[in-house]
Amino acid sequence: MAGSDPAQNVRLSKEKQAEERRLVEAAQREPACFIELYETHFNLVYAYVARRVRHRAETEDLTADVFRRALQSLPRFKWTGGPFAAWLFRIASNLIADRAKRHAKEEPASPGDALPSTPQLQTHGEQQTDLEECERRAKLFTLVDELPDDQRRVVVMRFAEEKSIGEIAGELGRSEGAVKQLQFRALENLRKKIQN
Repeated sequence: MAGSDPAQNVRLSKEKQAEERRLVEAAQREPACFIELYETHFNLVYAYVARRVRHRAETEDLTADVFRRALQSLPRFKWTGGPFAAWLFRIASNLIADRAKRHAKEEPASPGDALPSTPQLQTHGEQQTDLEECERRAKLFTLVDELPDDQRRVVVMRFAEEKSIGEIAGELGRSEGAVKQLQFRALENLRKKIQN
């Protein structure tokens, strides 16, 4: 996946990049520091795996395997400036593909005998598209985190928590017009950052 790898095109802000690099280098020196990387990226990796596996127990097992494999491979990790999450997604994608191949070998030859939970093996193109989508989301999450606090809170409440403008206004103690203005400014800031 070198060269045209979308991870090479996704860049973090200088502050986020420096912080993430510091965390990676600390974990490379002292494996106990990996917990910060784990906590920072767990939800993204879990969501990535869950979208492809759809069974909670398998999702939990695969997510744990991703972080176990990442910790084992961390000494060989080379910093490229792309999001650390992109490397984790690549590990997850490989583990999911390996699991699907294993299940395909273990399952009966007759299509009527196959279990409905048998994962479908994705093509390389589908995996690449999924990886690119997750990388775009990781970049968006990073950009949302960089918004001013009041704008970030409104975006999270509005789009992640799916609250109405009125509910947000009530919780923040602001008028609905003020909340709409914060949302507008946040979306404009995100649009500018994405275009850069």
